[in-house]
Amino acid sequence: MFEELELDDALCRGVAEMGYTQPTSIQAMVIPDAMEGFDILASAPTGTGKTAAYILPVAQYLLDHPKRINGSARALVLVPTRELAIQVAEQANKIIKFAGLRCDVITGGINYGTDKAIFEQKPDILVATPGRLFEHIEKESFDCRDIESLVLDEADRMLDMGFSAVVNQIAAEARWRKQSMLFSATLEGRGVRTFAQELLNEPKEFNASPSRKEKAKTLQWFHLCDDLAHKDALLEHHLQHSIESCIVFIKTRERLHALKDKLMNKYGLVYLQGEMPQDKRNAALAKFKSGEAKILLATDVAARGIDVPNVSHVINYDMPRGADVYVHRIGRTGRAGAKGTAISLIEAHDYIWVGKIERYTGESFKARVVDGLRPKHKAPKLVKKSKPKNKAKRKKSKDTSKKRSKK
Repeated sequence: MFEELELDDALCRGVAEMGYTQPTSIQAMVIPDAMEGFDILASAPTGTGKTAAYILPVAQYLLDHPKRINGSARALVLVPTRELAIQVAEQANKIIKFAGLRCDVITGGINYGTDKAIFEQKPDILVATPGRLFEHIEKESFDCRDIESLVLDEADRMLDMGFSAVVNQIAAEARWRKQSMLFSATLEGRGVRTFAQELLNEPKEFNASPSRKEKAKTLQWFHLCDDLAHKDALLEHHLQHSIESCIVFIKTRERLHALKDKLMNKYGLVYLQGEMPQDKRNAALAKFKSGEAKILLATDVAARGIDVPNVSHVINYDMPRGADVYVHRIGRTGRAGAKGTAISLIEAHDYIWVGKIERYTGESFKARVVDGLRPKHKAPKLVKKSKPKNKAKRKKSKDTSKKRSKK
């Protein structure tokens, strides 16, 4: 129970209204030490409640230590994307609804007049994307000296997007903070570890594996496609059958628009892509979340950070650039223990991803067929690179020949 974590009644009430009674594994791990004031370094899969894992202790600190002066935000949450910023702020405001606290968002794509109004309202918690916030710091329209808690969410994604230098500069501006927390999908790799060493002070480290109840229950398979026309036919077959809420991933904006033009008159759909005005992005997500549009076409800008309840299907119309991106894509369905389905439409030139995904996930990735839409061609054979044999012998003979030539 959340009450057992010694959280304020107002915060427990907010969480209860959201429908949660038991903390998830990452929440149970992080919250006690975070409330003690320790820096936190944590890894948790998507959909396991990590937003509440940092918002609850941050909010508890703000309640325990009321601000004495009417200054800037006292808690700062940095996230890599606009969509994630909006989502985190929405969840935070639900959690702190009865606590007399306020959370606001600063991201790119919004006019600066809106940002000014937000700063004037002096929110307790500010959720921001690094680039836009640093612009305000340089213009001296935001002061980091009041920041007491700094949270980095999806730190691995921020590194991928090239934000490390900007985040370090923001952290330096907020050097009087009392606590820092870093959350990442993975703690593997030198990049995240270096990031953590620069920003955290003797952190408590947590690597949360979700419980069986929290684990995504996602059924995965692929269809082998002969060509683009076959791929389109398979896509439409699934869109017409048992799709309650579906995200279709496409690799480029050009291919997204081509597919949108094919499907727009047949289905209620919206789309997300890079370099899209923020108001249009927000409107598309709102329609999808409300169920007004059951299909969302998206490039990988939407692969991380979008938390839409009850997405029944993810369809990979195009395969992603890496197995890790595949995992993040299919993580949009089967969230928080719900059942989900992930279908990939694979042409011959993408067949190499079958083996890569199996190795990365440690799970079988099998083909299925649809009656009437069976592929005419067999799956291509994957040619394994042969390892050079008798390497030591060849080296020895090479060394021997060198000695002979010297003689």
